[in-house]
Amino acid sequence: MQCEVTEIDGEKALVIRRGDETFTIGATCTHYNGPLEEGIIVGDTIRCPWHHACFDLRTGEAVRAPALAPIKVFGVGAAAPGRPAAEAGAATLRSVAIVGAGAAGAACADMLRRRGYAGAIVMYGTEAPVDRPNLSKDYLAGHAPEEWLPLPVAEDVELQMQRVTALDAKSKTLTLDDGSTRAFDAILLATGADPVRLPIAGADKPNVHFLRTAADSRKIIALAEKGKRACIIGAGFIGLEVAASLRAREVEVDVVAPEAIPLARIMGDEVGRFVQKLHEEHDVRFHLGAPVNSVDEIAADFVVMGGGVRPNTALAEAAGLKVDNGIVVDEFMQSSAPGIYAAGDAARFPDRFSGRSIRVEHWAVAETQGQTAAKNILGAGEPHGVPPFFWSAHYDVTIAYVGNAAGWDRAEMRGSLDERRALVAYRTGDRISAVATIGMDRECLLAEAAMEKGDHAELERILLGT
Repeated sequence: MQCEVTEIDGEKALVIRRGDETFTIGATCTHYNGPLEEGIIVGDTIRCPWHHACFDLRTGEAVRAPALAPIKVFGVGAAAPGRPAAEAGAATLRSVAIVGAGAAGAACADMLRRRGYAGAIVMYGTEAPVDRPNLSKDYLAGHAPEEWLPLPVAEDVELQMQRVTALDAKSKTLTLDDGSTRAFDAILLATGADPVRLPIAGADKPNVHFLRTAADSRKIIALAEKGKRACIIGAGFIGLEVAASLRAREVEVDVVAPEAIPLARIMGDEVGRFVQKLHEEHDVRFHLGAPVNSVDEIAADFVVMGGGVRPNTALAEAAGLKVDNGIVVDEFMQSSAPGIYAAGDAARFPDRFSGRSIRVEHWAVAETQGQTAAKNILGAGEPHGVPPFFWSAHYDVTIAYVGNAAGWDRAEMRGSLDERRALVAYRTGDRISAVATIGMDRECLLAEAAMEKGDHAELERILLGT
């Protein structure tokens, strides 16, 4: 297979030759403009190296999030980017409710329309859909303008800024905060997760903030423009991304956390120390190994709490759905009640690669689950087979992670963290259950493709570089 970047009528294009076939497509991903020539071809798709968006080579359709818009297809007789054949249920379904206006909900609405569904879609939320990864990364750092934040909402979606207070699972009826009720043919619960309120004295003070919404991010930006010193409580991914973004705004940052090494539970000691050193090189001060009992102990103009999140399952639980640290769904994203689906941070789903029931709090996962739910709402009968994936940005270093290694036993590394080119494989028993990469985007894509196929031998070859 040969790939060549060229220019057609002033536009950057990628020419792919495979046997006697030639595909000429737009050369950049429609998500964050990643270079597709650095990606991989899997079947009739091309995958972006940055955030694993996937496009159809023949039609240009964005078949997998986080990209939602198609790429261009060039050439005489080329199929125009468009919609696949409508699912059977698209003609018979009349109304779909989406409870939650985040990543999963927006992606579900988009896929419903792309699959030919023309009926009513009502999305309930407290904030219009936004590109949430930007809230702790480029937008918070001042590198992304306000217009980057809104997520596109599919055509003819009725977006209601209301809270859903009750669900009757049998009749698929929602009760809203104004007391009104409305019944639907199908419902997606994309209720997300809420920040954990750590038991710290003074956590309710005006200078203490959480980061979950666009409004939260704007508040922190306003504080950073006035305050000179911030404290982050928690050394997880979001807390450390906030630290990097505030340093870009020349705010002094202290990170306080009970763990001895940041991210060690998820990424291992070696990666955790590397990330800590990276932040220290940018003058972030760490205070680790001791819990914070009171906000008054902290010398800072403002505090950002990063104590993690917990799934918002109250609506599902009150409706009698099966809940176990998340709304339990099957491989089609359907809950224990027929016609009611769940996706995103609130969903506990069967992971095909590991064989375990897991819940994942990552953006791209929420979007791909929302897409799977949409297809199955329309009767596709398509299992969710996309391995979990996330990325985390720290200054000029991005960590990509695919799989799920909760409770992993040991980590093995190829490459060098100091040289910022490394692959870390996390084993559960004798099998690789997740892969993290720095500066090795192609290998991360290859690992994802191997997980989709359930090919453990291929994962071993990727680790060895053979």
